[in-house]
Amino acid sequence: MSECRSVTREIRITGLVQGVGFRPFVYRMALEHGIRGFVKNTNSCVLIRASASPGELDRFTESLRRQAPRVAVIETLQWKDIPPTTFDDFSIASSDDLSEEVTRVSPDIAVCDECLADMKNQPGRIDYPFLNCTHCGPRFTIVKGLPYDRSRTTMDVFPMCSSCRKEYEDITDRRFHAQPVACRECGPVFTLVLPGKTNTRFQEILGTACRIIDGGGILTIKGMGGFHLACNALDQEAVLRLRNMKIREAKPFAVMFRDLSALRQYVDVTAKEVEELTSWRRPIVIMKTRKELAGAVSHGFRTTGAMLPYMPLHYLLFEKLKTPVIVLTSGNLADEPILTANDEARRIMGPLTDGVLDYNREIHNRTDDSVVMVVREMTRIIRRSRGYVPNPIETKWNTEGIFAAGAELVNCFAVGKGRSAIMSQHIGDLKNAPTYDFYRESVERFCNLFRVKPALAACDMHPDYLSTGYARELGVPVISVQHHHAHLASVMAEHGLTGPCLGICFDGTGYGTDGHIWGGEFLLGELTGFERKARFRYVPVPGGDAATREPWRMALSYLLDTFGEEVRELPISWISEIPSQRFDLIIQTWQGRVNAPLSCSAGRLFDAVSALLGICRYSGFHAEAPMRLENMAGKAEGPAYSWHGEEEIDFRMMFREMTRDVVEGVPVSRIASRFHYTLIRMTADVTEKILSGTGPLPVLLSGGSFQNRLLLEGVEMELEAKGIGVYSNLHVPVNDGGIALGQMVIAAARREAGML
Repeated sequence: MSECRSVTREIRITGLVQGVGFRPFVYRMALEHGIRGFVKNTNSCVLIRASASPGELDRFTESLRRQAPRVAVIETLQWKDIPPTTFDDFSIASSDDLSEEVTRVSPDIAVCDECLADMKNQPGRIDYPFLNCTHCGPRFTIVKGLPYDRSRTTMDVFPMCSSCRKEYEDITDRRFHAQPVACRECGPVFTLVLPGKTNTRFQEILGTACRIIDGGGILTIKGMGGFHLACNALDQEAVLRLRNMKIREAKPFAVMFRDLSALRQYVDVTAKEVEELTSWRRPIVIMKTRKELAGAVSHGFRTTGAMLPYMPLHYLLFEKLKTPVIVLTSGNLADEPILTANDEARRIMGPLTDGVLDYNREIHNRTDDSVVMVVREMTRIIRRSRGYVPNPIETKWNTEGIFAAGAELVNCFAVGKGRSAIMSQHIGDLKNAPTYDFYRESVERFCNLFRVKPALAACDMHPDYLSTGYARELGVPVISVQHHHAHLASVMAEHGLTGPCLGICFDGTGYGTDGHIWGGEFLLGELTGFERKARFRYVPVPGGDAATREPWRMALSYLLDTFGEEVRELPISWISEIPSQRFDLIIQTWQGRVNAPLSCSAGRLFDAVSALLGICRYSGFHAEAPMRLENMAGKAEGPAYSWHGEEEIDFRMMFREMTRDVVEGVPVSRIASRFHYTLIRMTADVTEKILSGTGPLPVLLSGGSFQNRLLLEGVEMELEAKGIGVYSNLHVPVNDGGIALGQMVIAAARREAGML
């Protein structure tokens, strides 16, 4: 009898359930199970009122869990019986905006196979470059407010035509309640701007754009989260021209291949890498090069950063392009943010490139392409942006009202909501004025979108970081967090670790509690504090920041630390090339500690070895010297060089032995390989000694130096072989792009412990 009795149930679902076709999905499930009632978006959840028999409601609720759209993420599904209500049917009700709570905002989603099929056979959408449905298309880049409805996106200026409206309201259609739905009749359009000419006829635009790229030209193209610069990746002259234009001498370019078949000809790709390449996120994946593109693309590196098409336009271009692969790099100059506005792109890029291809839908939230690599069958994020943001990182701590300012060079910030850390898209180097403006703008937009009113700020200890200055301008209490403690905490937050852990934090720079530059750290800690158990030996950094641009300075510093003034007599060619006056000045600087801060940084150690071996004495981009050292090594193989010390790890013997190998003509690749093996063995040995005194603890790896595949893989495997549990960053970058997550949970834990 109870199976026949009708009851009414209220169901609240949180997670990534708006902008991913969830309401249409609920509607279809309701019809399938004979449910009456409604579903609607609110700013905090998807709300369902459902009337049916208890058994049918149970089956309906279970179907919501098991059959949800592929992009949807159900975080919580809670229900309760409420007083019976009579409904005539099941409907999608108007959205409500009732509180300061928010639900998730979907990242942008690569165009789906169904829409690609529609692009070939559906009237009104044949070759239309802006088609989408509830399963794909722009989301975060167009959203301006919550709940997620067309009126709160940059599609609000495009009224739906009758055909699109019919699809939007048809429960059987894939575009049922797809907010960015559009067609050629009512949606955005592309414009190609050439010198003295503007064209809006799309088929002509496609033909001209492909002729520009195939003919060795450079095209500015408006993407999903900002403008790109494109050229033929097989044309050396075109790629060199692009390098000169972007003032980008050496950093590798990302490329986009026509399809997986074309990619396989140039890149060795694993099954896990294919999974990432073809996922709805469509990141750039860094893989081993099989066959070289134009030499200027990777510029000497044995890896290729590649992605597959993710916008309808990309597929349409590749149908006409002769080349199977294009450079597709951020549309900016030097280190400035990616351009998003049509007028700026036309003004800045128009005179420099052979055409500007833009469209008339606004990009509200700019995002660069995300970058990942696969190490030991696990995806490691290097740059977290399009496809990932603004998905939050769920934590065990109450983060409500906390603003985490992030670091300086590879900045991402975070805002706290409930127990979530909502990480920003990749921002970049805050020392660049336009980037700092982008930072400030993005903080304001995140706080408005996610209804966060900062009540507490967490920032880096470095007093001169612009992010630190910004946090102090907010007028709320501020917690200063040591840089490497934040790295350690970011791993704890990701993996839900609460107790004491041993953090191995290797990176380029971080302001230490003793006023020196840290970066070769073994920290025993939890969220509320830490103890430094071991570190690399301090050496001066001659010229301060200049040493990051001129790694030879660090090589000279380590050699001075090892040999004293006998370094002048070393038979190493690049040393003899230093003018004597400059050599004397460096020695005076080094000895007098004038503009030569002390550092124990792993990044500066990598710089020194790279320069000592003649691999990279002058750096054209951030971390070029360590990257080229890893590239030269190819593998980590013993025997190890000598080192000694427990609390202070001393590499002077290693430098003596490496210098001897250089003088004796040992292949540079062999020395680089042994150096990597030495660091791996040293890290494992020091870790084991520390744990012998503390007992078993989780070991956490973080910091930009662990972007080095050889180091990361080697350390993880060595520690696991010793029976030690190892954790590293997976959902945020191991570099400073993950710092804000650590800052946030440290602030939350200290607040909870009453330490403010």
